[in-house]
Amino acid sequence: MADDKGEGKELELDGKGKSKKMIIIIAAVVILAVGGGAAYFFLAGDDAVSQEQLDAELDGDSASEGEAVESVSASTGSALYVPMPRPFRFNVPGAARDRFVEIRVQLLVRGADNEEAAKKHVPLIESTLLATFSQSNADDLATSAGKTSLKQKSLVEVHKIMKEVEGSNVVEKVLFTGFVMQ
Repeated sequence: MADDKGEGKELELDGKGKSKKMIIIIAAVVILAVGGGAAYFFLAGDDAVSQEQLDAELDGDSASEGEAVESVSASTGSALYVPMPRPFRFNVPGAARDRFVEIRVQLLVRGADNEEAAKKHVPLIESTLLATFSQSNADDLATSAGKTSLKQKSLVEVHKIMKEVEGSNVVEKVLFTGFVMQ
């Protein structure tokens, strides 16, 4: 009888051991699948999003603006970024109450000549951006579309002032690198 009971315990242990092995194997497969999916999302997903964003920007721009950006990027060189020395801090009116806004800005320029021109005229650009920003509304700035609109208005105003001073647009894009609204 003692032998019968010993064999039963061995069989029970084998059954538990097999189920533990199966759980470990399933967990390993799930972890590998999730890791592979995450790697694909981060590596391949960025290309798809970037292309979609580029297509959306080109569809939203008028033909003349698209040609201007294309000619600037093709003819003048590599992308350089000119940071504004201080963040822009200002109050904007809202429907319920006034809001305090802080925006950090960098300018995308092409080529060393445009970089030097932008750096040379930083006070003028800051003044233009602050005037444009202070005309905005808190309710508009609370939305993504409102922020995009503000960037476009800022770019148009910077183009106007740089055209007057330098004879060319100089700045390709106004980039918000920080945006806080309280």
